[in-house]
Amino acid sequence: MTLEANTPAPDFILLDETGTPRSLKEFRGKPVVLYFYPKDDTPGCTKEACSFRDDYQAYAEAGVVILGVSPDSPTSHARFKEKYNLPFTLLSDEDHHVCDLYGVWGKKKFMGREYDGVLRTTFLIDENGIIRKVFPNVKPEGHSAEVLAALRS
Repeated sequence: MTLEANTPAPDFILLDETGTPRSLKEFRGKPVVLYFYPKDDTPGCTKEACSFRDDYQAYAEAGVVILGVSPDSPTSHARFKEKYNLPFTLLSDEDHHVCDLYGVWGKKKFMGREYDGVLRTTFLIDENGIIRKVFPNVKPEGHSAEVLAALRS
């Protein structure tokens, strides 16, 4: 079950693309866009990451931190980040513990095959660590604009 708006965002510690441990708590005092995506360098995930990259200036001006989370390794994240010039942090959840914590690990279907994986979901977390909005079943196209609109409202 995915977490809901107006509840505290669970803290966690994950390795970033450089292998440095990062916690959600270290970003207190700033709004955070925490987005969960299935896999580095795949078409939908690349489109989603690049839209956050293209809108990054608007997020930076608003003081918003963007954190991307997937089960990929820090090394994979480093390659993905470099290849697409991503200016934000990518976090590695290889054992999908944080995905489970946020309720975004579950059954998926692709070409008639069912498997477990990341359910593409974004959480907008306020400066006090409270989830303000949840975007379930994210469509990569136009998602960053949707998040920016929610931030402005």
